[in-house]
Order: sequence, then structure tokens, then C-alpha cells
Amino acid sequence: MHRRNFINLLGLACYGAVMPHSLLRTIQSNKKIKPVEGAWFEFQHHNVVEGKYWDHVLKSFTADQWDRKVKEISETGIKYLVLLHVAIDGKTFYPSKLVPKYQLGCEDPLETVLTAADKYGIRFFVSNDFFGNWLNVEAMMKDKAIHSLRVKAMSEIARKYSHHKSFYGWYFPNETAINGHYRDFFIDYVNSCSGEARRLTPGAKTLIAPYGTRKVTPDDQFIKQLETLDISFIAYQDEIGVNKTKVEESAGFFEKLYKIHSKAGRSELWADVELFRFEGETYKSALLPANPERVIQQIQAVSPFVEKILIYQYIGLVNKSGTDIFAGHPDSALLYEKIFARK
Repeated sequence: MHRRNFINLLGLACYGAVMPHSLLRTIQSNKKIKPVEGAWFEFQHHNVVEGKYWDHVLKSFTADQWDRKVKEISETGIKYLVLLHVAIDGKTFYPSKLVPKYQLGCEDPLETVLTAADKYGIRFFVSNDFFGNWLNVEAMMKDKAIHSLRVKAMSEIARKYSHHKSFYGWYFPNETAINGHYRDFFIDYVNSCSGEARRLTPGAKTLIAPYGTRKVTPDDQFIKQLETLDISFIAYQDEIGVNKTKVEESAGFFEKLYKIHSKAGRSELWADVELFRFEGETYKSALLPANPERVIQQIQAVSPFVEKILIYQYIGLVNKSGTDIFAGHPDSALLYEKIFARK
């Protein structure tokens, strides 16, 4: 994207910020800016410190509250939800015969949200992990015992939940940084998961969301790796929330990805836009909603180059005010009103 065009888009964001209606309407009125079509979703945050403002609330959510939360999300126009994980700390978020169940206010939250998604027209990417230590993702991808458990869990999940029309596909949450190129064991992990997904749920889509976006080397080796990756969609993290990338740099990185994905001609290029900031030290403090104007700039930056824009994440960082399903920092209501409210 040329710098002049990017500056013009930033000017549109500033204009939209003072308008009395939703900034989402500003996005929708400009064909150069894509709408947010998807969001990550969770029952509990894997990093306890980061989930400070919502985990304790979500823990007591009833089935009715989860239903209404999915409805709330659908009313923003979001069409896809990505379940971050189906297990943490050796416990699942659904009744399993493999490992103990995480104790929540809802007996089977996975069944509940998929049933709600059936009603409200949402498509879910269902996770197939974290069955190991999420802090050691390399071990989760290489360890044979974890692999065996993951395969059994995918079979169990498919048997229990794939009949839902909202069960659109699978999300493989274990990620390692791209340092110029994908690491070989990561490609093996993705392809193994995709093969199992295809066996269990023929026709289901698959999604990954890598980081290290700014470090991609756009050469023949990377193109060949894309050609070998068996995955439907790749939603690269824009890495602005984690303070690795500046907004004004993002367009350049995604333009580079657009060019190499076009040459590879396989996986569809999506964006994973981080609409959070840290309360204190990066990775060691609570997640807070970002300034709405910054989020709009992030969306504008990637719009020309990707097929779809997803956000990380709705749960905890975006909330409609005045409800008993509010879970997150008070500023999450501002993000809802400025970007997601339909007015």
C-alpha cells in the first residue's frame, strides 16, 4: 500500500471517531475497508494473568448466558468464531472420557455454544488442543503421548459435536514463530492435524494463526512451504497488541504476504487483528481493550490484502453494556459501541 493511501485511510478513521454513529458503519460505507467477520472465543483464558478481568465471570456462566453471549456476538455481524482451546491444565471444556472436565457453571459449554451458533448463524472453528503445557508449544507438537491424546480427543469431539451445522471446521492453536520461514516440525504438526480432521469430518475447513509475521522472508523457500501446508486458511497475527509491530508497518507486511500467497495459490490469506493492549508489562499483565481508533487503523492497514479479517478476541475485550453477560474490563463497552454496535 502506498503511504499516501494509508494516510488517507487514517484520516477516515479520525473522521469516523467523531461521528455520532458506530465506526463500523464508517467501515461498511467504504469499500476499501473490510468488515470484521470473525473473532476468537474462549471459556477460560489460558494465561491467568491476561484473563484477569473476565475469567472469574465466565467461570460461573450458565448455559443461558453462553447462549446469549453467542447471540450478542452474532448481532455485530460476526460470522465466524474460533474456539481457542478445548482443554487447559489437563482438563477439557466438555465432558470427556479421556481426561477430567474443567468445572464451570455450565455442564457442557461446547455443546451449548454450538447449539447457540446453530440458531444464530455462526460458523465455529473448533480447537483440537491444549492437551499439554501451552507454555511449551514445541513439546505439544512433537510429544508422541500428547499427539496420541490429541488424536483421540479429535475423534471424541467429532463424534459428539460435528453434527452441528455450526461445526464449520478445526482450529490448530499450537503456533511457533516464523523466523524467516516455517519450522519443519510445525508443518508436520499442521499436516498431521489436517489429515486427521479430513478423516473425521470430510469437508471441514482448517485454520491456523501464525506469529512472526514481520519476519517472513518472501522467497521461493517460503512459497514452497505454503504449497506443502495442508491448511484452508492462514490468519497471520498483526502483532500490534503484543508490541512487536507498529500500525504504520502492518500494511507492508501484509502486502508482502499477499504477493507470496498469490504465487503459492493454496491457503487463503486472512488477518488476525489484535485489538488488545497490556495493562502493564507485555505478556505478564492483564489484557485491556485497545483504543478504538487504533483498532480501526489496524483494520484499514490489512484490508487491501486479505480475504477476511478476524479479531483476537471478542470474549473479554468487547462487551455490550448493561447486561448480565458482561465479562471484561469496563472499557470493553467502549470498543463495542465504537466499532461493533449496530445502530
